[in-house]
Amino acid sequence: MTDGSLAKAYIEAEQGDSIYCLFNPSELSISKSAQWTSPPSPGQNVPKLKFNQGQPGTMSLNLTFDTTDTGDPVTVSTNKLLALLSVQQGLKDTDSQNNSCRPPFVIFHWGRFHSFKAIVEKLDVKFTYFAQDGTPLRAKANLSMKQYEEEDAWGPQNPTSGTLRPHAVHTVAPGETIDRIAAVRYGDPNRWRLIADANGVRDPIELMPGTTLLIPSVVAGRRG
Repeated sequence: MTDGSLAKAYIEAEQGDSIYCLFNPSELSISKSAQWTSPPSPGQNVPKLKFNQGQPGTMSLNLTFDTTDTGDPVTVSTNKLLALLSVQQGLKDTDSQNNSCRPPFVIFHWGRFHSFKAIVEKLDVKFTYFAQDGTPLRAKANLSMKQYEEEDAWGPQNPTSGTLRPHAVHTVAPGETIDRIAAVRYGDPNRWRLIADANGVRDPIELMPGTTLLIPSVVAGRRG
């Protein structure tokens, strides 16, 4: 943010108000896997793997909610999270007459980071502080989310060129350079600037080990 203020994370729901985080998460984990099969290969030391299908990406994060300054019950926030696991009427591709309703999908936003479209698969809420009358004032919420659909389902946002969408997090290892990371992630070291621009890296030579980088993916341009 250009004014120097701290970007606040929030969860955008398909339906209803967004849920803003009083405290930004200290950790955020993203996982993506692919399924490969190993066909019989008599006489071979290593069989040639055959790609079967991709698996939905998953993301997990821990959030803290605190209302000790106002005295209001913290359940005002946690109930909004719980609602993300409840069936809601009127969502796209739902039909209440055929009992095919579903909970809403969500997108997690934090500054320039935007997650894939996901559903809340699991939510654990732990209340850790209470008022004298038993009103819960502080809670920790652990969210587990699973990718709802393929990233390209968003469609291009720029009608004339590809659009960058952060989709992964990379922690810089000792000895790694930004062009080497680009070579691994994109197969092309010359695409290092995509990572630099997405993370505001001004001097790629001084990239410190342990730095967390958002890795953008290139969404194809206009479809014919």
